Formats: sequence, C-alpha cells, structure tokens
Amino acid sequence: MENGRKIRVLLADDHPHGREGMREILSRDADFEIVGEAVHGEQAVSLAAELGPDLVLMDINMPVMNGMEATQLIKTIDPQIKIVMVTVSDDITDLFEAIKRGAQGYLLKNLSPSSWLEYLRGVAVDEAPMSKELAFRLLQEFNGGQNRSVLSDDATAIGRERAKNSKLAAAQIDSGQVLTPLTQREREILERVAVGDSNRQIAETYGLSEHTVKNHLKNILQKLHLDNRVQLTRYAMEKGWLKS
Repeated sequence: MENGRKIRVLLADDHPHGREGMREILSRDADFEIVGEAVHGEQAVSLAAELGPDLVLMDINMPVMNGMEATQLIKTIDPQIKIVMVTVSDDITDLFEAIKRGAQGYLLKNLSPSSWLEYLRGVAVDEAPMSKELAFRLLQEFNGGQNRSVLSDDATAIGRERAKNSKLAAAQIDSGQVLTPLTQREREILERVAVGDSNRQIAETYGLSEHTVKNHLKNILQKLHLDNRVQLTRYAMEKGWLKS
C-alpha cells in the first residue's frame, strides 16, 4: 500500500484447510499481513472490531453466524473495513446479496493465486476492476435471467434510496427515467468501469492520468451515493447504458 504500510487482513472461514489456503496465497506477497483468524461469523465481527483490519476475507457459509450477516455487522461497526467474500459458489444471487450487505468484492476459491493477489490489492486501494466475465453475467441476469424478479426488486429499492438522497433525482425526463447527475466524461468512465476496465485501461482509453480517473470515480460514487464498482455497474444497467 501507499507509504509502505502493509495491508492488514482478517481471515474468516470455519474450515482449517480454507484458512490454510488463504494464508498460503497471502504469504506470497509481502504487502499483506494476516492479523487474525475467525472460525465463524460472530468471531469475525468481534475480531474486526478489536483489530480494525484493512481487509476481511469472509467465507459465506459459516456456523453461529454466516458470512452475509457478519459482513453487514462489520460494515455497521466500521464502514472503512473492506470485505471480500470468498466462496466456491458462483451463484449470482450470492454476489448481489453480498454487495447489498456491504461487501466490496467476491472471489471464487478456485481462482489462481496470482488473480487473488492482484484483485485483493486492488480492493484495498479502491481500484479493483470487475472482471469482464462477471460484468457480462450480471448484465445477462439483469436483462432477464432466472433471478430477474429478485434483481428487479433490488433495482427498485436502490432507485428509491437514490431518489431520496440525490438532489437531482426528482427531475424526470419524458421516458420516465431519472436524469443522471453525471457529466459526459463521468458517464463515459462509468461505462468503462461497468465492462470491467481497470483505472489504467480507462486512463489509456481517454488519454488521462490514472490520478484523474481516480478523482472522476470518487466524484461519480459521491454523486450517485454508491460504494463500489459492482454497484456502479448495476446503475449503468438500470440506465440502459450497456448492451448485452
């Protein structure tokens, strides 16, 4: 991380082999430091409050309290803690539920260690891109997959929250959609985020510096009252800016 500070990580997984696997992956990069391990969700919440890690790797299915519930409680205690769900499941409903609870990311246990490290470092510094495969799956599900009713409900809830928070949300266009508070450049950057481009790729596409892209993303998140790239992707989908 910046200033040479290590990324302090809390592991939460009830399976010893699961924690061992995460330890082994993180040991390959000196930027990461494991500060604690939890064997169930309730312990994860307690240790997160005690240790204040930068990042929590959270298994979804754990005894006493599952990872989804633990994630929501940790984010209530300290919204600055980044949480990445670690699971064998690629069920899209799990992803959406995790994001609703406040998670910043979602990793499959069968991904390569190099993919893990690159992704987790990106999450820690707010630069983690969504994979193009995941962006495509989200779009397909949003546009009429088997979980469409669930996603529609989510989109409605998000729309209500945005309407309550945004000063521009009351302005309606003829089609009945809410006017976006984004500038043209911000919308262009959002569209690139939604298809999985990294900050560097976006900077190269538009001839900008990565620092400028970061500032644009910060402004976009603030204007839309959103927290991360997955939520930005869903916003772009709601607006019909992406094509399947």
